[in-house]
Amino acid sequence: MIETTKSFCFLIGCLALSGILHAADDIVVTDFEQEGYGEWAVTGEAFGPGPATGTLPGQMHVGGYKGKRLINSFFKGDKSTGTLTSPPIVIERDYLHFLIGGGAHAGKTCINLLHNGEVVRTATGSADNPGDSENLNPHAWNVEDLKGKTASLQIVDQATGGWGHINIDHIVLSDQKPRIPDYRPQERTFTVNKKFLVIPIKNGAKGTLLTLDVEGVPVRHYGVELATNPDAVDWYAFFTIESYKGSSAKVKAARSTEEAFALIRQADEVPGAEKWYTESLRPQFHFSQAVGWNNDPNGMVYLDGEWHLYFQHNPVGWKWGNMTWGHAVSRDLVHWEQLPNALFPKTMAVRDCFSGGATVDPRNTAGWKKGEQDVLVAFLTDTGAGESVAYSTDRGRTFTWYEGNPVVRHSGRDPKVIWYTYDRQDKPINEEARKLGGHWVMVVFDQNKKDGRNAAFYTSTNLKEWEEQSHLPGYYECTELFELPVDPSSSDGSAVTGGNRNKTRWVVFAADARYAIGDFDGRTFTPEHKDKHQMHWGKYYASQTFDNAPDGRRIQMGWIRIASPGMPFNQTFSFPHELTLRTTTEGIRMFAKPVTEIEKLHRKKHTLEGTALKSGSPTRVKVSGELFDIRATFALGEAQQVGLDIGGNRIIYDVPASRLGEAPMKPDAGKVQVQVLVDRTTIETCGNDGRVFITSERRQKGEVDFIEAFAQGDGAKLLGLEISELESIWNK
Repeated sequence: MIETTKSFCFLIGCLALSGILHAADDIVVTDFEQEGYGEWAVTGEAFGPGPATGTLPGQMHVGGYKGKRLINSFFKGDKSTGTLTSPPIVIERDYLHFLIGGGAHAGKTCINLLHNGEVVRTATGSADNPGDSENLNPHAWNVEDLKGKTASLQIVDQATGGWGHINIDHIVLSDQKPRIPDYRPQERTFTVNKKFLVIPIKNGAKGTLLTLDVEGVPVRHYGVELATNPDAVDWYAFFTIESYKGSSAKVKAARSTEEAFALIRQADEVPGAEKWYTESLRPQFHFSQAVGWNNDPNGMVYLDGEWHLYFQHNPVGWKWGNMTWGHAVSRDLVHWEQLPNALFPKTMAVRDCFSGGATVDPRNTAGWKKGEQDVLVAFLTDTGAGESVAYSTDRGRTFTWYEGNPVVRHSGRDPKVIWYTYDRQDKPINEEARKLGGHWVMVVFDQNKKDGRNAAFYTSTNLKEWEEQSHLPGYYECTELFELPVDPSSSDGSAVTGGNRNKTRWVVFAADARYAIGDFDGRTFTPEHKDKHQMHWGKYYASQTFDNAPDGRRIQMGWIRIASPGMPFNQTFSFPHELTLRTTTEGIRMFAKPVTEIEKLHRKKHTLEGTALKSGSPTRVKVSGELFDIRATFALGEAQQVGLDIGGNRIIYDVPASRLGEAPMKPDAGKVQVQVLVDRTTIETCGNDGRVFITSERRQKGEVDFIEAFAQGDGAKLLGLEISELESIWNK
């Protein structure tokens, strides 16, 4: 008997090793690939007429589901409610697997397993904060105790506020034990001996806190979406740590699997870096950061031959968050080099490093200068303190946080600081300002009961102590103040560096690209007109101009709000454009034109002159590539429309409406002129020498074989067309 038992056990072991014995096949309860709900019982409106085909209107991107459909109770938004209940099912396996996402409201956004009318298992989504992910993640219940019994599934949406919805897909009975990641706190100590600490990112994963201490001092503090294993990595973020070489460091994750934490490691190359700037959606002559998110340009300043572009940056995430000051420099406004990040949240600032400006202190008014190098001074909003200062004595590479921060406390953000030089009529703010021949001015978005949203003006002689002077109602975010000469002196009306220095106006500008022209006496801005003017249109926001620019130039760049799905980076910046003030029939207006340095990228050129445009018969020019600088002048005649077709992307001037795309623009002596910059994902259209500047997404992407000039109606003429194919700024 004993021998027989041993033989049987041996046989079973051999069969198991050979794979003859195996777990029973999975049973798909439902994959929700049908159009309707079939035998499932529906109440309320939340679940709509049937499974959703992905993301619903007004919802963030939904991912992580299988096939083409899923349960998504965002139908009609988060205000709708309802339930979805399955017909009876027999529990025939040990585990019930499913995918789940949406709100983390216990009992309100959930899936329940019901037995004899009682809830015996329940699970919710994981999202409970603004900006959390809509991705579905694997979940499973052990149902061995219910095996052979009948149960039903109930999907519930009874929440009406934020994240008041539930996403479910692919419900399966299985004998396979679920591979649920084992999350726990992780930490590791190491000696810094390489350039980077690389971090595996999975977009939409549940966030966790990642910190880095060097010699016991916190230097990085970020919320990250860590991948759970090598196969789940979407892209690698990185901390630049080479300045700490030889030091003892400790990296800690509040919640991570061992497998994921092992992927956080030192390296001299970031995994995937060989593909940077070659990606299909990577702008080729607009600056974008290597990885992560950007929004507002910050700290734009010129110093010692370099144009500094700092920017709002999430270096470890594809979405907004972890506001850090990224940093890039250029010597020609065209080719950019990204440098290590400059200002950090929660280790330098109390909280996040929000937007602000930068200036140069050649008079050493703050007393921070060492040696011959002028100090670069950055102003920003520390969201945990107020308006704050950091200064650099090494040409903007590294910064010292001013121990007296914050220098201004109020309800607002985004400080921009400039130097105001006195004229004869100016009254100095104090004796020190009289000696200096001027004073510092801070313009900053402010909000108070008396003025509402406004631009506030403060003054200082040392960049540390600030006195409130005045408020200009009606401005929100990223306010800016600068002086410009009126009417360039060239015969053709184009912008001339410096302009007429004997006739100037001051401009107040804000994030929405609306501006006012007027006078500024060092304390108070006085507009010379009602309402505001507008020059920028489209997906352009939160711009800034370079302080301390040579030759009196006023160069502006803005945030282009266009997403980059599937890329390791997200968003980009406008091509630099030069601002001028000119007198028009409507009064003094601001104009913006791409800087002439764009011509450094010109390659092959195609030209046409004096071509009649027949309605319905476009004039075609054969080209090659996907990057262009196009300049065209049209005589309108009796035409209803004129325009350009660039690989299916149409630039249209509507003659009766006097509109270039969405922007109002009157013709000039029966003519309109456009300059169009075409990159892989963006189109910037400059109309009538910069009277309007439109930023839009390039809908039809890829190589272009020809460009057409067209008209609708009679009498139009293409007076001139110049198409320059462009080379990439990332060519090495």
